[in-house]
Amino acid sequence: MSGLILKLGPNERILINGAVIQNGDRRTKFSIKTPNAHVLRLKDAIHPDMANTPVSRTCYIAQLILSGDAEPNKGRHQLLVAIEQLSQVFEDTDSRNILSLATDHAIAGNAYQALRQLKKLLPREARLFAAGEQG
Repeated sequence: MSGLILKLGPNERILINGAVIQNGDRRTKFSIKTPNAHVLRLKDAIHPDMANTPVSRTCYIAQLILSGDAEPNKGRHQLLVAIEQLSQVFEDTDSRNILSLATDHAIAGNAYQALRQLKKLLPREARLFAAGEQG
């Protein structure tokens, strides 16, 4: 078991089991050996006030699981429901593939990888909203 490998840029901050840790002035790489540790890169974090669209709210659910602020089974269920709702809107093949990968990761209990996939939909969602405002 190799654990979670993290590569941090200079001064990058992460949240591990509720503790904020900041890297020094150089890039670094380390692994977390503890299974099921709650790890969230703060550069990936979405502020609660910014979780105001369907995709950002879904990302926020994954973030709550990662930070340990959501009970894992309940959070996973909420995440899967939210991904299913997104699949009703995003009908193109690429978005469907992203949602499928996010679903697979959520089912496997890997909220970080689900979040990484879901964040790919944020620019698409912004374009859809922009097109809706113009039309």
